[in-house]
Amino acid sequence: MILRQFFRSIHTNYVPCYTSKKTLLSKLRKKTGYTFVNCKKALELSDNDIVKAEQWLREQAQAQGWSQAIKLKSRETSQGLIAMIINNNHGALVEINCETDFVARNKKFYDLTEIVLAAVLKHGMTIEQDSLIKKTVLCAEAINKLYADDGKSLSDHSALTIGRVGENINIRRALCMSVQPSVYLYGCIHPTPVNPVSSSFGRYGAFVVLQSDKEKEILGTQLCQHVIGMNPTKIGDAKVDQPLDNVDDEPAMLYQEFLFNPAVSIQQLLQSEQTEILDFVRFEMGETLEDKQELNSVETCG
Repeated sequence: MILRQFFRSIHTNYVPCYTSKKTLLSKLRKKTGYTFVNCKKALELSDNDIVKAEQWLREQAQAQGWSQAIKLKSRETSQGLIAMIINNNHGALVEINCETDFVARNKKFYDLTEIVLAAVLKHGMTIEQDSLIKKTVLCAEAINKLYADDGKSLSDHSALTIGRVGENINIRRALCMSVQPSVYLYGCIHPTPVNPVSSSFGRYGAFVVLQSDKEKEILGTQLCQHVIGMNPTKIGDAKVDQPLDNVDDEPAMLYQEFLFNPAVSIQQLLQSEQTEILDFVRFEMGETLEDKQELNSVETCG
């Protein structure tokens, strides 16, 4: 009887300790998303200090991510996303590539894209606005040197995601666009996101800058969709350019048939709206960059 009570008391005394460790392990797994084995090891090495355990896990994941990134860097990245965000007079477009469509639809890849997009937008907002429209093109090298809000470089975030998804990831390019308050910046993504938020993901993205007496969001969005669908290479100059005989081959936006009403040209549409198009940008996932329209006020990597 005495022995039974003794062993029962020992068992009772150990329950809180076991429960506490189990709770820490569950909390750490939920917070970080790492495996049971790694979380258990992290807690053991940190003497059950969850903050130190989380830090150890992230350091290990970062190291493994860089190792994985080096191994996978030669693998082709033919899938991915175009991401777009507009904040008042500032906008950013980003292209990030991966190996498969499966990863392109993965939440971890989405999270990386959000981080990159936010950093590019923040960078664009710091650039001196010395013209009506300011465009800055960033190559992969320049983007990777930017820092996220958590203090880590985008190259570190990319490596971490590579380690998590097991595929090569390439932050290919980005564009920052800022306009003066006297003109209007519009953007859109295609396909249209099911749940649009401040930033949007798709396979195509476009910006259009309009000058008019008031904001015209519907027109601006439709012209962005026109840029995506009709793929003009320039705005066109009515004083210099002549429309082509075959309208299907027309590169000048002014002379193209309006996507939403082929009975009128973009030039006629803008005249009826008393609006002028000042600039546009089009991003297509995986496109050949040599054939892109000429950009004004651009800074690129050396």
